[in-house]
Amino acid sequence: MLKEKNMSIYQCSKSSGIPYTTLSEIVRGKTSIAKCSAEVVYKLSQVLNVSMETLIQDALEPRLDFEIFKSNICHLVKSDNEINFIVTTLKSDPIRKYWNKKWYAEAFYILGMIDYLSRINEIPLCTKYNDIRSQSLKDILYPRDVLMAAKLHPSLDVRKQCVKEAIPEFLRFNIVEREVRNVY
Repeated sequence: MLKEKNMSIYQCSKSSGIPYTTLSEIVRGKTSIAKCSAEVVYKLSQVLNVSMETLIQDALEPRLDFEIFKSNICHLVKSDNEINFIVTTLKSDPIRKYWNKKWYAEAFYILGMIDYLSRINEIPLCTKYNDIRSQSLKDILYPRDVLMAAKLHPSLDVRKQCVKEAIPEFLRFNIVEREVRNVY
């Protein structure tokens, strides 16, 4: 929020009376705003001109299991239709929200979905995520069923086969996803 308000940590510290060290730790993620005293949250909300609830709501949002997250996104695409999903997602901007929370897998998954749906519907890519497109997860993220199959049948090269069948827009981010349209 400091970036949105065009305010440095130092300026915020001076305006709010909150120690610079405390603010720095909150901004760097070393301290959760949800764990701060009510006084700190109140002072910060006053300087940023937002409610206390707005400040802490992101910190309190539970992170879903990634398989459930993927399923929810696929069901949303199916129920909303592909074009509406693209438009709604670009307007609400969950990609940037997840990215800023350092929930990279979720950000990459939604961006992969947007890019894939854009390609198959012949829609130009939205360029506002090019900074994210230039990056990827450090390790390949396989679906849980693929990991289980690989453990049960180590002689079969299940992982390699899945990578071959993966949708390129997801694989670019090191996410193996083979099917997003046939959900039940």
